[in-house]
Amino acid sequence: MSSETREAGPSTSTVEHAGAAADAPGTTGTADAGDGGRRTRSKRPVLISAVGFLVLCLGFALFGMVRGGDAGKAEPEIPTAPVTYEVTGEGTVDLSYQGTSEQGTAETVSNARLPWKKTVEVPLGQNPVISITLGEQGGQVRCAVAVRGRHMQSATAGGGFGRATCSAPLPAPAPEASH
Repeated sequence: MSSETREAGPSTSTVEHAGAAADAPGTTGTADAGDGGRRTRSKRPVLISAVGFLVLCLGFALFGMVRGGDAGKAEPEIPTAPVTYEVTGEGTVDLSYQGTSEQGTAETVSNARLPWKKTVEVPLGQNPVISITLGEQGGQVRCAVAVRGRHMQSATAGGGFGRATCSAPLPAPAPEASH
């Protein structure tokens, strides 16, 4: 038997100390007998931070690829010219006119009350045009087109279902100078 003296009271063993160290936050699950009783910190928070940073970097890289790398480039603005359409007379007409659509589609107005006037921006290279059609009752109407405030063309329509069309040429946009 050993001649070691023990004090009375609860005693703990090295194994119990290791279990308590494993339950403490920020420590590894075991304690080495050779570490002098020091607790070691987990590398988990550092690892989570590194993975988060990598995911963030990957997200930015993918965003740049999806955008096509043209974040600083704006769509080229298509130059336009102001065009005024005017229809005079009495009663109502059906009309269609070229507006700001690049595809050349026309805006339509049914039973437009006269006099009617509208100024729109038309892309250069398109031909501004307005077409009018009288109803069954007929009448006498006149259409006119002005580009940049300058009168270009007018036409008249009369009688039942009479028709008239006014148009004007718009020059194509000037080619951009290359640098």
